[in-house]
Amino acid sequence: MTGKIVEVEAYRGSDDPASHAFRGRTPRNAPMFGEAGHAYIYFTYGNHYCLNVTTQGSGIPGAVLIRAIEPLEGLSAMKRLRPNLPEFALTNGPGKLTKALAIDKTFNEVDMTKAGPLFIMDADEEHFKIARSTRVGITAATERLWRFYISGNQYVSRNQRPQGT
Repeated sequence: MTGKIVEVEAYRGSDDPASHAFRGRTPRNAPMFGEAGHAYIYFTYGNHYCLNVTTQGSGIPGAVLIRAIEPLEGLSAMKRLRPNLPEFALTNGPGKLTKALAIDKTFNEVDMTKAGPLFIMDADEEHFKIARSTRVGITAATERLWRFYISGNQYVSRNQRPQGT
């Protein structure tokens, strides 16, 4: 299964009160302190997993939450994993996309820069408008416009609160 990333949110370390790493390293957030390009997957709300990719050098916490993707290949498999939904609703949220792609904690710390079971690759150059807004469901550091998404893309989560471009 493949998809184009259409929505993300950035999280930093001790200077970002919305970050899992704000209060320091724990067993849960340890992957955020690892090498850039690795998966940081956590279980939330007792219901679903969230997929992040680490962004900083070893010892410096930072990650980007993958909030939504546009399905490109493997749509029938995604529909089996999330039946009875319209196509746009299969992957338009962090928990939705992990369910549609069968991503769970077993992928935690996978190197996403190398071809394997979970990876990010460069795509053909496309031109589109990137919008930004506050992060979804966050009450701390709301002045930071660290949610980025492709403007007008139907696979972006519904909670769009544009505040800048």
